[in-house]
Amino acid sequence: MTGRTVISTDRAPSLDAPLSQGVRRGPLVQVSGQLPYDPDTGTVAGATVAEQTTRALRNVAAVLDAAGATLDDVVMFRVYLADPAGLAAMNEAYAAFVGSPFPARTTVYMALPPGVHVEIDALAVLAD
Repeated sequence: MTGRTVISTDRAPSLDAPLSQGVRRGPLVQVSGQLPYDPDTGTVAGATVAEQTTRALRNVAAVLDAAGATLDDVVMFRVYLADPAGLAAMNEAYAAFVGSPFPARTTVYMALPPGVHVEIDALAVLAD
């Protein structure tokens, strides 16, 4: 098995943190948690849970694309919400963006940076 390959793209935000946007090892692609930041401005894109969910998923999709993957390759999403009250809005935006059949998913609630309602990461498996 080969070593890990760091995945990066300017179509998703880069954070000033010790992490890669994504990592590939063999057929596995792990996308780091994507915040709803606009990659061009570095600012939060959208005020609502739905808007931020869509932006975070666009960022996930950009990292997947840089790795040669698509949403169809995702087997697991993890969604982090700042407030349980945002679950319905997140589910609606998520379903519209991801489409069925849906991958597995875990949703947890946690503190996020100020003004951020959602963070999303993904695990994809590619056919080699």
